[in-house]
Amino acid sequence: MREAHERSGADMVTVAVRRIDLKAAKGQSLLDYIDRSRIMILPNTAACYTVDEAVRTARLGREAGLSEWVKLEVIGDEQTLFPDTAALIEATRILVKEGFIVLPYTNDDLVVARRLIDAGAAAIMPLGAPIGSGMGIQNIPGIRILRERITEVPLIVDAGVGTASDAALAMELGADGVLMNSAIAGAANPGAMAEAMNHAIRAGRLAFKAGRISRKLYATASSPLDGLIRG
Repeated sequence: MREAHERSGADMVTVAVRRIDLKAAKGQSLLDYIDRSRIMILPNTAACYTVDEAVRTARLGREAGLSEWVKLEVIGDEQTLFPDTAALIEATRILVKEGFIVLPYTNDDLVVARRLIDAGAAAIMPLGAPIGSGMGIQNIPGIRILRERITEVPLIVDAGVGTASDAALAMELGADGVLMNSAIAGAANPGAMAEAMNHAIRAGRLAFKAGRISRKLYATASSPLDGLIRG
């Protein structure tokens, strides 16, 4: 994990509040292996299925001194781990009023994204594909629409990335960042995959800023015919 953090260049690492022992002795907690002088901890509410569970977990993370930031998850289906968007909006509204900086894991629905922003969300984090699936971005038009219509908060692709090309595509579509775990943790060589993701994120962002050429059905000569020497 430490090697992956180093080689990925990550500035932020998310940890599930419900899956760490906040009372563990020194050296026996996951948190002891994260360089907190360089990496910001983002608590998350993974495995929460109701508004009450998610809100209580976020409060616990803040009381434990982790952060007032929270990656908010309210799961609606156990098999797909898709979000319960109605509960997500409600939990966002509650936590924002309590001073949390809320980054909600959601689907790629523009209307839901708008509702979350209205509730005070500090970012929109749509899934690219089901959590841990490694399928890459399945709804490219959906992410494009979100990027074009959501400009007031960051857009972070969350879930579904499988390899470096998936991360590059997310950034080429205009995402401000990509949150990933399984693609690195489950790779044959996690450290190497983390480094690959580092390069992919940078390349994808640079390509987005550079602006790609338009797609055309037929060929367009790269060398113009004007001024052609004719025999």
